[in-house]
Amino acid sequence: MLNVIGGLVGKILPEAGKIIDNLHTSGEEKMAARQKLEELLVSAEQEAQKEVSARWEADMKSDAWLPKNIRPLTLIFLTTVFVILSVFDGNLGEFSIGEAYVPVYQTLLMTVYAAYFAGRSIEKVKGKSGTENRGNNV
Repeated sequence: MLNVIGGLVGKILPEAGKIIDNLHTSGEEKMAARQKLEELLVSAEQEAQKEVSARWEADMKSDAWLPKNIRPLTLIFLTTVFVILSVFDGNLGEFSIGEAYVPVYQTLLMTVYAAYFAGRSIEKVKGKSGTENRGNNV
């Protein structure tokens, strides 16, 4: 999701900058307009992330099995399909992973490892501070 929003911001901001440049205003007004546009885009991104988080929380509070498990099931399905396609794509003779798949694997691995280890570190820090705060309240 962040990549999509980041991509949109990266594409919209230069185009909006061109429009702002074409306005008949002073340099200060143009800079203020650009800054306001950047603030609006950042705000929109933050709101989108809040909505995603709210959906995830609602899914986890649901009593139904499917809403709680749709994201892990989707992840397992897509990963399985990708691995099968990348392994069997053109591998009739000797085994090799196609060059087109290498950047995807690199990105996936970096994202998963970063999210896992950074997430675990944050959880541990929050867990320790949460434990300390609970002890002080009793």
